[in-house]
Amino acid sequence: MQTRTIEWRDGTVLTIDQSKLPWETVTLEMKSCGDVAEAIKTMKIRGAPLLGAAAAFALALTASHSKRKSKEELIYELEKAAEILKSTRPTGVNLFWAADRILAKARNFSGSAEDLAAFVVEEAKKIADEDVAANRMIGKFGAELIIDGDVVLTHCNAGALATVEYGTALGVIRAAWEQGKKISVIATETRPKLQGARLTTYELKRDGIPVTLITDNMVGYVMYKRMASKVIVGADRIVQDAVINKIGTFTIAVLAKEHDIPFYVAAPKSTFDLAHKSSDVIIEERKPEEVTHIGSLRIAAEGVNALNPAFDITPLDYVTAIICESGILYKKDFDKFK
Repeated sequence: MQTRTIEWRDGTVLTIDQSKLPWETVTLEMKSCGDVAEAIKTMKIRGAPLLGAAAAFALALTASHSKRKSKEELIYELEKAAEILKSTRPTGVNLFWAADRILAKARNFSGSAEDLAAFVVEEAKKIADEDVAANRMIGKFGAELIIDGDVVLTHCNAGALATVEYGTALGVIRAAWEQGKKISVIATETRPKLQGARLTTYELKRDGIPVTLITDNMVGYVMYKRMASKVIVGADRIVQDAVINKIGTFTIAVLAKEHDIPFYVAAPKSTFDLAHKSSDVIIEERKPEEVTHIGSLRIAAEGVNALNPAFDITPLDYVTAIICESGILYKKDFDKFK
């Protein structure tokens, strides 16, 4: 059994500080919504499904430690906490989905403030458990697309560290590996935060799955040389007409289509935002220092401007299929939402 990336323990939320990996393993102990929000903003917690669970647990912390005497006062406190969480990172939808789910159930709850607080904690645990189950099903369905000898290229980190447990894109790879399929992985470094180099290779090496690290600008070469047979990535939001994922995903999708390589997206339904189109999505812009520096080391001349969108938009025309917990979906399955 894998260790969960995030868990509730006696009024405290425990998670791995992903900014420290792979050099050291540090456990964060978060006791308030503010602690969780700060961890999200600083990317100590990252990965769309994990952000959903983290938001749920942040509201559980709010409810658990609240001194409010009425249900209405507690709901107001939960609403204010949700606003703080929603202000942290605007693009990944799972965070919003989890917060809105708990708020909706809290508003419809009949009982005392004390009972509501206990209910919110249990609902947060339920969201985490559901994410684990969804990831396992994604792995099961996605493994059907993997055959012996496949070399799977993946971008960023959509593994256990990006979820409560197991992973989405890496969950598919794990499931295929557990079935005995002889596969290997090519992982992009994923500039500027290097989630592929730091986190994906760390996870795969830990699990004994062969992995080769490449720089982001090697993808064209790798595909031209037929060194990758499939691409599997995660997603931060899936809308009617596109997949929003880590910056660089669209480039890989275009190259995959040009070289006739299947391009798969693995994500739970909590990532689906089918009421919206790509033009509605706010793409998070992060600090230019992430581009002008590697860690604390400046690599660009003083005064140089840098563009740093955290995500890009991949139209569904470039996506072979989307793997979710209910099966494998194709572009035509999304046409009814347009």
